Amino acid sequence: QLQLVESGGGLVQPGGSLRLSCAASGSTLDYYAIGWFRQAPGKEREGVSCISSSGRSTNYRDSVKGRFTISRDNAKNTVYLQMNSLKPEDTAVYYCAPVSGISACWAVIGSWGQGTQVTVSS
Repeated sequence: QLQLVESGGGLVQPGGSLRLSCAASGSTLDYYAIGWFRQAPGKEREGVSCISSSGRSTNYRDSVKGRFTISRDNAKNTVYLQMNSLKPEDTAVYYCAPVSGISACWAVIGSWGQGTQVTVSS
C-alpha cells in the first residue's frame, strides 16, 4: 500500500524559496500521478500542482504558475515541489497524494501524508 511522507517545509521570508519532497514507501511511485495540495488556516484544501506517472505532463493552479515547479525522480521514489518567489498567501500545510491522472489532477485516489508546514512571513 502506497504511503507518502512530506518534508521540506519551514519558515521563509517573502520572495524566498523552498523545495518540498514527497517520499513514497510501501509501493513504487512509478504507477501513480501525484498531486500537491495545501490547506491554509480556516480554508479548504486546494490543489496546487500535479504530475503524471511518467513525469512528462504537469499541471498548476493559476496562482502558482511561473513560481512553482513539480518534478519527480522515480528511481528515488520521490516527487518534489520547488517553490520560488514565495508569498505570504502561500502559507499553508502542504500535502501530497496519489491522484487519478493528469486530466483529473485533484481527484485523490489514496491516503494523505501528514503534511509539512510552509510559513511565508517577514
